[in-house]
Amino acid sequence: MYYIIYGLLYLFSLLPFPVIYFIGDGIYALVYYVFGYRKMVVMKNLLIAFPEKTARERKKISKQFYHNLVDTFLEIIKTLSMSEKTFAKRCTSNYEIVNEMARKGKSVQLLSGHQFNWEYGSLAMSRDIKAVPYYAVYIPIENRAMSRLFLNLRQKYGAKFIDATEFRRIKEELFKNQFSIALAADQNPGGPSTAFWQNFFNKPVPFITGPELRSIQYNTAVVFVRSRRIKRGYYDCECTLFTENAASTSKGEITCGFRDFLENVLREEPDNYLWTHRRWKWDYKQEYKERWIDEKMPAPE
Repeated sequence: MYYIIYGLLYLFSLLPFPVIYFIGDGIYALVYYVFGYRKMVVMKNLLIAFPEKTARERKKISKQFYHNLVDTFLEIIKTLSMSEKTFAKRCTSNYEIVNEMARKGKSVQLLSGHQFNWEYGSLAMSRDIKAVPYYAVYIPIENRAMSRLFLNLRQKYGAKFIDATEFRRIKEELFKNQFSIALAADQNPGGPSTAFWQNFFNKPVPFITGPELRSIQYNTAVVFVRSRRIKRGYYDCECTLFTENAASTSKGEITCGFRDFLENVLREEPDNYLWTHRRWKWDYKQEYKERWIDEKMPAPE
């Protein structure tokens, strides 16, 4: 089954970008107008994030978001046959800051949100980060053939992707030596009672604790990453060094710093984010008060 899927998608990837995007426009029409894939979730999320915008403005953002969502998956397929030279033109980056930290003897933790095209961003990391081993944690796709295909794509330029279940078992061994690791820090936690709580666009949200606690434990440098959409099919990955010494930060400082970073990015490019992701799925309860880290605003009563 893997080879059948691979062969079909590889043939599709040979199509020129204009043809792929023409097909993408048709898929967008089906996803948005016919199937309405998670439209209620998207519009609810946009209302929470941007209550100051009009309904018409939020609808415009949602339409461009769905275009970007479809483009992302077609662009991922395109990488099956894309040359490194072509990829370099379509995804620029400044990951040299990671190599600079590594040359200083630091391990580095990179934190990003679910921006488009996150797969291009990950490939750029593995292409450009050379001074230290680069790892990423992933959750396998249920379909084994598709999971294998995506894993091979993601490791195209030498990154080491680790199954989230396996990562829990081997992380201590991995981190005995210098490393760099990338995480989507806007993932929903498995349970809200052990998460960090803070406002995200003025509504309480639980944030996973792993990125902050791990970076403090190993005193890594912490780098925030955004993916800027230049134009259709072209992206630039921008890195911002938050701290060289995570162990010197206070509780919640890294998580709050990432929240502020991500909010600013999304206000600038609101259609370039995975709004189908149920970021506000958990309700805040008073029993989580000890987990509140937002110094800008007190915990809700």
